[in-house]
Amino acid sequence: MEFVWKTINKRQQLIHVEHNPNKEEEVQQQRENPGESQPVTGKRSPFTRMSFKLFRRGSARCIGLLSAFVTILLCLYYISIGQPNPTPISETGAPSAALRGSPLNGLTGFSVGGGSSSISHQQKLHAGIVSNQKRSSETKAAQATGPAESQSEEEYVNTKWGDKCYELLQSNTNITASEEHSKFDFQPEWMRSKEYWDRGFEERFDAQKKDKQRPPLKIIVVPHSHNDPGWLKTFTNYFQSDSRQILNLLVTKMQEYTDMTFIWSEISFLQLWWDQAHPTKQRALKRLIDAGRIEITTGGWVMTDEANVHIYPMLDQLIEGHQWLKNNLNVTPKVGWSIDPFGHGSTVPYLLSGANFEGAIIQRIHYAWKQWFARQQSGDFIWKPYWRGRNGKDSETGSLLTHNMPFDIYSIKGSCGPHPFICLNFDFRKIPGEYTEYSVKAQFITDDNLESKAQLLLEQYARTASLFPHNVALIPVGDDFRYNKDREVDQQYQNYKKLIDHIMANKRLYNADIRFGTPSDYFEAIKERMKDHNPGFPSFKGDFFVYSDIFSEGRPAYWSGYFTTRPFYKLLSSELEHQLRSAEIAFTLAYNTARQTKRENAIKIYEKNYELIINARRNLGLFQHHDAITGTSKAAVMRDYAMRLFESTQNMVKMQESCLELLLQKGQPRHHGFLISEFERDNFNKLPRKMPIQMANGDESAPTVSGGEGGAGGSASAGSVGSFVLYNSLAQKRLEIVTLRVQHPNVKILNHKGVELSHIQINPVWNITDTYEQGLGTSVSGTVGRIRTSTRQFEVMFVAELEPLSLITFRVQVDEVNFKRNIATIYCDDCTETSAVSPPEEVESSPSPVFAARAKPAGDIQLENPHMRLLFDEKSGFLKTITRKNQKKELLKPLQCNIKFAAYRSAQFHSGAYLFKTDPEQSEAEKEVLEGYTDMRIIITSGPIASDVTVIYGPFLAHTVRIFNTRTHLDAAIYVENDIDFEPPPKNRETELFMRLVTNIDNIAQAPLQRDPLKESADAATMPELPIFYSDQNGFQYHERIKVPAIGIEGNYFPITSGAFIQDTRLRLTLLTTHAQGAASYEPGQLEVMLDRRTLYDDYRGMGEGVVDSRLTRHKFWLLVEDLPGGQHVTQPPSYKVLSQQAQQLANALRYPPNLYFVSSLEQPELSAALLPLVRLLPKGALPCDVHLTTLRTLSDPELQLFPSASALLVLHRQGFDCSVSAGRELSMEALCPLSSKGLGSVQLGRLSLHTIEATSLTGTEQKPSKDSFHIRSLAEISLEPMELRTFNLTFRPEV
Repeated sequence: MEFVWKTINKRQQLIHVEHNPNKEEEVQQQRENPGESQPVTGKRSPFTRMSFKLFRRGSARCIGLLSAFVTILLCLYYISIGQPNPTPISETGAPSAALRGSPLNGLTGFSVGGGSSSISHQQKLHAGIVSNQKRSSETKAAQATGPAESQSEEEYVNTKWGDKCYELLQSNTNITASEEHSKFDFQPEWMRSKEYWDRGFEERFDAQKKDKQRPPLKIIVVPHSHNDPGWLKTFTNYFQSDSRQILNLLVTKMQEYTDMTFIWSEISFLQLWWDQAHPTKQRALKRLIDAGRIEITTGGWVMTDEANVHIYPMLDQLIEGHQWLKNNLNVTPKVGWSIDPFGHGSTVPYLLSGANFEGAIIQRIHYAWKQWFARQQSGDFIWKPYWRGRNGKDSETGSLLTHNMPFDIYSIKGSCGPHPFICLNFDFRKIPGEYTEYSVKAQFITDDNLESKAQLLLEQYARTASLFPHNVALIPVGDDFRYNKDREVDQQYQNYKKLIDHIMANKRLYNADIRFGTPSDYFEAIKERMKDHNPGFPSFKGDFFVYSDIFSEGRPAYWSGYFTTRPFYKLLSSELEHQLRSAEIAFTLAYNTARQTKRENAIKIYEKNYELIINARRNLGLFQHHDAITGTSKAAVMRDYAMRLFESTQNMVKMQESCLELLLQKGQPRHHGFLISEFERDNFNKLPRKMPIQMANGDESAPTVSGGEGGAGGSASAGSVGSFVLYNSLAQKRLEIVTLRVQHPNVKILNHKGVELSHIQINPVWNITDTYEQGLGTSVSGTVGRIRTSTRQFEVMFVAELEPLSLITFRVQVDEVNFKRNIATIYCDDCTETSAVSPPEEVESSPSPVFAARAKPAGDIQLENPHMRLLFDEKSGFLKTITRKNQKKELLKPLQCNIKFAAYRSAQFHSGAYLFKTDPEQSEAEKEVLEGYTDMRIIITSGPIASDVTVIYGPFLAHTVRIFNTRTHLDAAIYVENDIDFEPPPKNRETELFMRLVTNIDNIAQAPLQRDPLKESADAATMPELPIFYSDQNGFQYHERIKVPAIGIEGNYFPITSGAFIQDTRLRLTLLTTHAQGAASYEPGQLEVMLDRRTLYDDYRGMGEGVVDSRLTRHKFWLLVEDLPGGQHVTQPPSYKVLSQQAQQLANALRYPPNLYFVSSLEQPELSAALLPLVRLLPKGALPCDVHLTTLRTLSDPELQLFPSASALLVLHRQGFDCSVSAGRELSMEALCPLSSKGLGSVQLGRLSLHTIEATSLTGTEQKPSKDSFHIRSLAEISLEPMELRTFNLTFRPEV
């Protein structure tokens, strides 16, 4: 345990509870560590000594005196406990958020309504008990401020928090997606006609017309225009050519057409229009919205994709849109409108429910689901989360009334009713020069055809309403970028107006009510009609992936290609997400620190640069659009998105530098510009490059990279030293393997206390050069590039222990003595110079290279650490088996775990940016991709803390598998990295590359689910074994996926954002990833992820080009094998499967790695004295292990929107995890992150004092009365259910 306690001091009170279950020991510990402000406690020991003497003498008088003394002391003690507190205490007896001054600084703690400058003697005593650390002279002043509670903070236990370990159960619903989906007929008879409306539907419709009990027909007509922020044109081009015109026409025409309604969704376009619109138009729009005639639906920055987007940017773009709407239009959306994402997940309804929405509308779901919902009359349902609360009750949080549009697509042709050829008559757009199927077919409404047309249209509307028990139909009238010509606005409105007026004039004849309206009107109407209806709305759990359409060519087309399309851009998005989140948290803390300590210059800089954060939020939000992160826009549009992502990533790195500089300095910040990111980013289409740290020697700077001292890693001069800072943006303590580039191998690393790290490793940096660059003519095989270890750069790898939300400074120093023992051993054939063909500058190099590459030993390759042994194939270099060890370090039975790279052959014209389909012409769906690369190398690196095997197949693939020897939980995990480069076309055409893990884990579904509708008659004994795997959705939740044998691999690929796992009764294999991609388990024991795709041809879904712009991409994974508790059987009720605690921590660490900044002290020699070596931004200790700090996002000033306000949204996510799954007791996370059932405990953000804490809706737009009430006095009072996501508005005081 010494390992943990060494750096804990300030958090001791949080952790000692776990170690000392006895209260007596706790009290003893507090007495042993009295703080400095404890004059009373300090005098107790002489009394104690005296009392023993008195007892020995046995004097009755003395006993009387003693009892009087004891009574007085007890009275004083109880008076101090009952001391009135300047801050009121809540009903639950929770303490206020007025925490003491942090030992780091001279400022008040996290106080709500506190700030009283005089504290009674007894209150100081309590402050002293909590902090058992010697305070520096700088902080003694702080104890005179900041009120203390009447109850010491760490004693507060949040009783609502629940147990440390819990089992999540599945929610109870009428419909479970995976169960119904597996029973569908995927080759229905109606496929050719593309319309599911058959005789059965017609007969039911006729029967309903005769049903006197059925409510009358009610129609709500909703004009709309779907505006993609980028697809075939860039975002800006679409705005200039279409969206600006649409919004201008709306505000003018709708003043003329007084009953016309409209909806708008994309706030990215609305914000651009608003900023350029004339104030009269702005006022007109506001009036229309206030009157309810224009409804803002969803109100996100974009209509987000639902497969590839991580929970952070998904929520962030929603917050950005809602905050803009609140500040500019004072409106909060209440209805979701998500009609174009390709398949729907269950995260968006959860978020909308948390934002107090009343309902949501979805469109693109599998054609078999469309028919099923229509047949069951269940198209309006309550979408519930997959899990339920710990009390066994289904949680109301996260449930949302959802309407599925019953037909194929949101165009007029596809949405007025079941027969598209009839609906075409009612799209009245006729623009000169435009020839479309509707402009040819549709006729304007005249007095002559009015009656017949009204009758025809009403029959379609009535058939639509017949698919629902309430007989209300929502009819959208619009399509992509519609109403962009004033002629169209007139044509659509005037013709529909005639039809509506005619029907309403003959209301008794038609028995129908029809009018222009909005989605809100629809939900109001159906809730009204269903309130007394039994049964009410059915409940549903699950999601709608994979989407398949049928209307294009009358056969199924699965939209599973876009899960992986253009991984380079998906990675750019996750990079900006990480940098933006890190910058948001640092900015909120630094800006409010500057405000509260009156650092005027810093405030000016932050206010000036805040706009960069706004732009980064918007650029990241824009890319979450369903044609952006999906990779389904034209290549030029993708480049435009990438430029925006790249620019914002650069800005957010700079923003972090400027915020961390303030937080790192003691007292008044005097130094600027001394932090430099370790990464250099040249442009968006190249991977970021790690830079070596510059080591300075007193005033003499070390040789720069270009200068290099020649020689194989010329050693650094004795006095050289360099510093760097690691920023941990997670709110938990973490252990990380950090790699740092240096220019010399003879170095050691010192931590913030100046103690040398015992575990470090010096690795080579490899130079891989093409032969033609060497000017050596052709080599033997014609393609062999030269692989050499660099003599100018080296990699130092070390294990860093990082405090929660902290900045830690490390130093690099020259080590002439011991560095050789840290140098890794290299095994590689043909990786060293042999003859004099080397370039002349290297001939002069020093004779003893740092890394002498040894010949690779014959036979299979083995890597081993105390936890496991890996075996690799000697020829291919790929992993074959994982053999774990028990607690006695004895080898257990090997687990087969072959890693295989192969590719699917794309079906031309049916596999493209959107669709995935294997080539039906070929006998084998898969093809070998590595055979063509004769130039194959295997490099083995072995060192004190890590060993790895790297296989290089020409320029196409560099694949590394690495294990660690750190004596921590990291030893249980296997790190996998793939560099993939498809090279310029025509190489690797029609290639869909995947990495497959082939194991002997028996992940077979239970018998009842194995039902194949097409082979029903087959003998039950020969039922296929259906593999089952668990895929994550948006990094937020997990879904169970069971293979459906009736459809091919394309329909069994699912999106993952952060991970997937397979398991049997004994073992679980988890694969964690950095970005969105497709995953599948198509055969038992297999788990595969798609890595990259190249399809030359368009797949006819509108984009109009193939995908050939692949770039070199780096994919990083963690692979984890864990034990399940003995003999897991089917539980009733079934449990909801989630990651283990360790897997969840690894997933967070992969998504949000620590950021490394060099301290450039060359120009500022006195800098090092001004910096704090360790800055704890959570000085009272970490958040609980399962509580993830999603973001801490400064809100814009409502009046001056380009400036920051004193408020920030704190978003917390209690990530559910499974306590029973672990990689072994000796590698548990307990030392790093002990589980607690006490709630958040005493949380303090940096040195800041708080004014108020409010529970709000998820997007922070309105107060949310909740279990905690509006105003919360302390963060310790906050309670979160497992899996729950909540938002709080923190307002910081203007000054201490």
